[in-house]
Amino acid sequence: MPSFDFTAQTRLVARLADRVTEAQLDLPTPCPELPVRNLLGHLVGLTAAFRDAARKDLGPTTDTPPGDTVPDLGPAWRGDLSKNLQELAEAWQAPEAWEGFTRAGGVDLPAEVAAQVAMDELVVHGWDLARATGQEYAPGEAELQVSYALLSPDADDRSALSEQEAADSIFGPPVPVPPSAPLLDRVIGLSGRDPHWAAPRR
Repeated sequence: MPSFDFTAQTRLVARLADRVTEAQLDLPTPCPELPVRNLLGHLVGLTAAFRDAARKDLGPTTDTPPGDTVPDLGPAWRGDLSKNLQELAEAWQAPEAWEGFTRAGGVDLPAEVAAQVAMDELVVHGWDLARATGQEYAPGEAELQVSYALLSPDADDRSALSEQEAADSIFGPPVPVPPSAPLLDRVIGLSGRDPHWAAPRR
């Protein structure tokens, strides 16, 4: 049976994306050199990739390393992202999605690890998008624990993550965060971001 449910996090990211205005697409984000439009393009691509990874539908969406191109937005990006998020959550509800191996970012890895990477992508990039566009962001405890377990240096699956840089080439070296900090801040620090990042004033 599935280890965790993507529904709440995919809906949270969908709400964040839905509130992005056209005027915000060129704003900077915590991802170096990626404005909002490219972050959203990355989300469109990764949600398709991890949806297909759950389905074991291996092909162009699962075989392309994320660092190969700078993703941009197509004219139908809002509908595409909303659809991909819903389908990703549904795909990982199938028990067989969690079995055996699959592929993401051109790397073969255990399906359970692929699910963890997918959740981490949604948690961290949800934070990126919220910070860049001035929105509130409060993912659930369960979702944060999945990210923390994946990113923590003490996690059993840390080696599996480091083997495949395709998890997300945007993530950088960890930023030190006090152990007493909120779990979200610790996750963000482990992902290579400063939890206190704020968009430059214009």
